[in-house]
Amino acid sequence: MRTKVALGAWSIVLLVSACAAPTAPTARDAPPAPGWGVAGSPGPAVAGTGALDLTRRSTTDPGSTWVVVNKSHPLPAGFRPELGLVRGYQVALPAVGPLTRLLDDGDARGLGFKIASAFRSFGYQEQLYAGIVSRSGRAAADRVSARPGHSEHQTGLAVDLVTPADPSCDLDPCFAGTPGGRWLARAAWRHGFVVRYQPGTEAITGYRAEPWHLRYVGRPVVAELHRTGVATLEELFGVPGGGYR
Repeated sequence: MRTKVALGAWSIVLLVSACAAPTAPTARDAPPAPGWGVAGSPGPAVAGTGALDLTRRSTTDPGSTWVVVNKSHPLPAGFRPELGLVRGYQVALPAVGPLTRLLDDGDARGLGFKIASAFRSFGYQEQLYAGIVSRSGRAAADRVSARPGHSEHQTGLAVDLVTPADPSCDLDPCFAGTPGGRWLARAAWRHGFVVRYQPGTEAITGYRAEPWHLRYVGRPVVAELHRTGVATLEELFGVPGGGYR
């Protein structure tokens, strides 16, 4: 059973039971071997390792596409990225083209993704979180929503997708078992996105699996996640996560 709590244009699902885990990527859909690139270049590699130079961009600068935001690493309250529009929703400029292509790719396959949430300001997240706390309590709110300043959505690089033609699992873990969820698990990497919150990583990320929540990091980082076999940005960049400090 699940309960959706509406606040403005956003719905939060309070989870009572878990659903199916994402389908594992097939060999055809998995990212190619290390060395593949974006616009011809995957970025500098560490000499002799074939690995991406993980110091190339900041993981603390809120304007970096590699920034790691979690319950231990908040954003400045006043941070607001440069924004563009994708199908009427605001997203950070680096994600505009990749998200547009991802949605177009899904449309070509008859999946019909719609954006449920993209950029959220600190103030909006504050209202959203407070509304859930008032209804369900702080502990429950912390399982399904970020406190203001701790949401990836404030970066403009995160997006939640739903499929209106098949809404029964929208914003629910069972989305992973739908055609749209399975396709995102296989193909989001092609456009530089990762499914940010994977099954079994709650102790690391601080959140249960959210197969509808995508985060733009760029294809080189996705390739490095594949090369190293890790599932989270925290593990890749060596950034602490878990619960609030």
